[in-house]
Amino acid sequence: MFGFDLNLVLIVALAAVSAAAVCYALLFSQIETHKKTSARISRVKSAESDLSKVKAARDRVQELSKRRKSVQDSLKDLEKKQQERSRKMGDGSLKSRLAQTGLPLTLGRFYMLSGAFGLFSLLIALLADVPLLAAVGAGFASAFGLPRWIIRFLVKRRQKQFLNEFPNALDVMVRSIRSGLPLNDAMRLIASDGQEPVKTEFKRVIESQQVGLSVPEACVRMMQTMPLPEVNFFSIVITIQGQAGGNLSEALGNLAKVLRERKKMKAKVQALSMEAKASAVIIGALPFIVALLVYLTSPEYMTILFTDPRGHMIMLFSGVWMSIGIFVMRNMINFDI
Repeated sequence: MFGFDLNLVLIVALAAVSAAAVCYALLFSQIETHKKTSARISRVKSAESDLSKVKAARDRVQELSKRRKSVQDSLKDLEKKQQERSRKMGDGSLKSRLAQTGLPLTLGRFYMLSGAFGLFSLLIALLADVPLLAAVGAGFASAFGLPRWIIRFLVKRRQKQFLNEFPNALDVMVRSIRSGLPLNDAMRLIASDGQEPVKTEFKRVIESQQVGLSVPEACVRMMQTMPLPEVNFFSIVITIQGQAGGNLSEALGNLAKVLRERKKMKAKVQALSMEAKASAVIIGALPFIVALLVYLTSPEYMTILFTDPRGHMIMLFSGVWMSIGIFVMRNMINFDI
């Protein structure tokens, strides 16, 4: 067996440690430089990756802003085009008002009915021994005022019925589109199974498509017979979806929600303004009621207003000021939503 010399082992170990220390001392600067270089390279790579991420995010933001701007420009263009179409359609004309009633009325038939109303009122007034001037005035009012008031009443009633049913029709369209039906079939479903007057309006849209119009153009034509902001919103949604694409069911669902919120707001405003309306009615009717009671109790006290020229002037100025007050109160209690 070989002898084990402990001193020799210690000397070899000490020499190895010394050599390692000398090598580390000589290579320390190179090792540190390599570490710093590696750290700098990793920081540069991370900075480059961060810059690429920031650039990608900036590009996405710019793309979103460009798309938002294009949608806004499209909305402005659509609004201008629809305003021009509305002016061309003549929404304030008598012919368009007759079409908005939903009744088979033509201008000739309307004028015939107006003349019949006027002649009937004139004959009734003459048979009741009313003075000729008053009878002519009653006939004139019946021929020109009463039929137009009836048309306005019918249009308002039909528009109210349409607004009550339109959000439900949009919900049916949303469910139909989500189930896989195309937009045309969803509109045909409303036109066949919907409630009036929404059913009639969508029938007109389907008929417009059958004669060659596109879906957005047919929806825009709905403004001819139903000139409401809600219909304008619907046509804008359909037009934007046709141009830019997107989730139509979600857009129509949001529109139905907005329409219901508008309806709730209108009902809330109407409820809050009922007190002011009642006050306006009482204030407007109070002078006539007082004048009637005074005339019934003291006729000689009131007849001077009708027999004396100064009384005529007083009633004229009173009527003018009453009309101004009623007009101001009406504008104060009427709100557009």
